[in-house]
Parts: sequence; structure tokens; C-alpha cells
Amino acid sequence: MNMTEKADTVWFTTKGQVVIPLRLRKQFQIEDGTKAVVQATPEGILLKPVTAATIRKLRGILKRKPGDKPFAEEWAEHKREERELEKAKYARSTGSR
Repeated sequence: MNMTEKADTVWFTTKGQVVIPLRLRKQFQIEDGTKAVVQATPEGILLKPVTAATIRKLRGILKRKPGDKPFAEEWAEHKREERELEKAKYARSTGSR
């Protein structure tokens, strides 16, 4: 996935709705009825679609075996990794370090 692609322009309706461009819907497997997590970040609004692929990935995290790390610890590690990836993607897209 190339994060340096040209940015698309979208418009917000009076209800705060926005249409995600088709190429992005296809790229992120967003279908009718797909839910998303919306999060405020220092760079703006982050919209994360919750797709079937995302759910399959998370199911692996939820399976617990005797001797595994506690779920809270594993989840915190997952979120740290996710934040680092987002920071790296942002740095690459803006040319900053």
C-alpha cells in the first residue's frame, strides 16, 4: 500500500457525512454496512474501517492459551505497534522524521 498517493478531496454534508472515494473503498474492502472506528489524532480525524479481515486478525489476539501474556498486556503491545506504524506512515507521507 503506497501512502504517498495523491490526496482526494471530499465534502462533508450538514450531517457530517462524507463519501469515501471508490478506489479507497476497494483498497480497504469497505462494503455497504461496514462500520468504522473514528478517532481524534494530532494530525486530524482517523477513520479505521472494521472489515472482515480486521475481525479475523483480532480473533487471533483473543485466543488465549495457558502461559500466554495477559490479554491487557498483549492488547497494549498491539496498540503500541499500531501507533508506531501510523507515526512511520505519517512521517513518510510528510517527509518528516
